[in-house]
Amino acid sequence: MAVCVYRTSRVVVQGITGREGKYHALACREYGTKIVAGVTPGKGGMDVEGIPVYNTMEEAVHNTHANVSLIFVPPPFAADAILEAVGSGIKTVVCITEGIPVLDMVKVKRVIEKEGVTLIGPNCPGIITPGASKIGIMPGHIFKRGSVGIISRSGTLLYETADQITKSGLGQSTCVGIGGDPIVGTDYIYWLERFENDPETEAVMMVGEIGGNAEEKAAEFVQKEMKKPVFAFIAGRTAPPGRRMGHAGAIIMGKSGTAEYKYEVLKQAGVHIIENPGYIGETIYSTLKNKYDL
Repeated sequence: MAVCVYRTSRVVVQGITGREGKYHALACREYGTKIVAGVTPGKGGMDVEGIPVYNTMEEAVHNTHANVSLIFVPPPFAADAILEAVGSGIKTVVCITEGIPVLDMVKVKRVIEKEGVTLIGPNCPGIITPGASKIGIMPGHIFKRGSVGIISRSGTLLYETADQITKSGLGQSTCVGIGGDPIVGTDYIYWLERFENDPETEAVMMVGEIGGNAEEKAAEFVQKEMKKPVFAFIAGRTAPPGRRMGHAGAIIMGKSGTAEYKYEVLKQAGVHIIENPGYIGETIYSTLKNKYDL
């Protein structure tokens, strides 16, 4: 079993004829993902190395029975691409695009909540179930099928975390980058709940950042609902107060949103705190080894 994406997932790539869309669509297919179609308005009837291209999502879904969308569309048009995917009946949307206007995402958020759509991103690396399906831009070779679920606001730290867990011998069940923008489709709680209910996931690693209160909300959920061990690392501890670091959502004002405050709240909730990212794999392995006698 996995979370959200499976070996049977059928993916349509919106923006497949662009440079990034084509490159990553082919990389996903090479990994083993079922890339069944692409969509670029005005390019219908073409193909990208055997992948048929359609003018609209409606055509693509009707002809290929796609059930997941992967979006590589420029920021001014990305919100419309998400809404077109939703309108065609797609229930899982992965949006890689960075810099979508906030007001556009406010409208998108209302629609996906009403329609019950899982939106991963925007401004994210995507999602992967190792050995089954890679829907995003992550380097597939560093992932290994295993028992640790990863939820990360940062793409590069998702890769670093996965690589350490792989080298420890544990591997991952499913890994998701939820995105670094102020408004994203899913949060930690959404994925924590699914990992808690996934029989293949034995532990969860949260990779957070300064700014916002997503980690604080997650801590409350962990304390009340999680029985599986949860680990956390918060990036940006040395960032000057009031300065945005990297992601649009990584800005702190006052005490709330600081790494210290997030660590304090998470620790009180029973989360295993990892303050040095260089020890993520080692800490998770040693904890699970003691808990499960690995």
